[in-house]
Amino acid sequence: MASSIPSKTRAYRFPKTEGIQSLVLEEGPVPQPKANEVLVKVHAVSLNYRDLLIASGQYPAAIKANVIPASDMSGTVISRGEDVKSWQVGERVCANFCLDHIYGDATAGVMGTALGAGIDGVLTEYRTFPAHSLVKAPANLSHNEASTLPCAAVTAYNALLGPRPVKAGEIVLCIGTGGVSVLAAQIAIASGAEVIITSSSDEKLEVVKKLGAKHLINYKTHPEWEKEVLKITNGRGVDHIIEVGGPGTFDKSIASVRVQGSIHVIGFVAGLDEVSNVPMKVLQKGINVRGILVGPRSSFEDLNRLIEANDVKPVVSKVFPFEQAKEAFEFLQAQKHVGKVVIQIAED
Repeated sequence: MASSIPSKTRAYRFPKTEGIQSLVLEEGPVPQPKANEVLVKVHAVSLNYRDLLIASGQYPAAIKANVIPASDMSGTVISRGEDVKSWQVGERVCANFCLDHIYGDATAGVMGTALGAGIDGVLTEYRTFPAHSLVKAPANLSHNEASTLPCAAVTAYNALLGPRPVKAGEIVLCIGTGGVSVLAAQIAIASGAEVIITSSSDEKLEVVKKLGAKHLINYKTHPEWEKEVLKITNGRGVDHIIEVGGPGTFDKSIASVRVQGSIHVIGFVAGLDEVSNVPMKVLQKGINVRGILVGPRSSFEDLNRLIEANDVKPVVSKVFPFEQAKEAFEFLQAQKHVGKVVIQIAED
């Protein structure tokens, strides 16, 4: 097998973080796995909103100089270090978002192992990974589909099936039709919950309706969408909110959640407006507000069992070839997508 491993690999890097146009393709040697590492041929990479922030230098954490971007990939093990017993050549794998987050809560040190920011990411043809950082890709998914899981799906899983797990019959509100929200809707539906989802476009809402989302709200035609949520729930409010909007939507989320319901704070795609008097609003309704830091490898393994058992297929909006990575970033930035944007690096 080793003879078929090339000596050179191509990787995208950000020598500067002045926007998507800073992305460059460079060639370098294929790394050799250390004793406890495996070498993976990367087949597909999916992008996150986080990658746009890193591209433009707006990410609120340290970014390595000349970083290889992206955190989410699916690939095949092509060689392994002498101490690796857990993986065989030919197995299909995904890497965990934080390489060293195995189980339990994260620590500052563990967060430093997040791919594509403080350390090099996965937008490359070949990469070594510590054996402990990998999970087996779900058997029912293609590489393109499996590449969508490490950040968005594990985040959604941790929100809904973390300390206050969603119950069958509860109502989950997903804000928007991006990667985390759509995967959260799919996980909620697989768990027996009812889903309300918002979007700026009726076309995007049609896509999620086919997945089983029961209530659709266009926030362009209903700017006071929290009132629609209360109407749908007969004034009670929802049990769980997938809050990816951040400060721009937080007041509406507070109005939409039931007394002692849960708001899972994941992103800030709706901007960084000031939200006033959050502590009092949270206290008055006894709301559980939880910030989600993706999740450990153990959650990823649990997620994959749910995906296989329920044959959940992530929504891939568009697939770009490796040579068109810049166009993939631009497509994500234009927010025309539903679900995930994928860069295919090798054939399945």
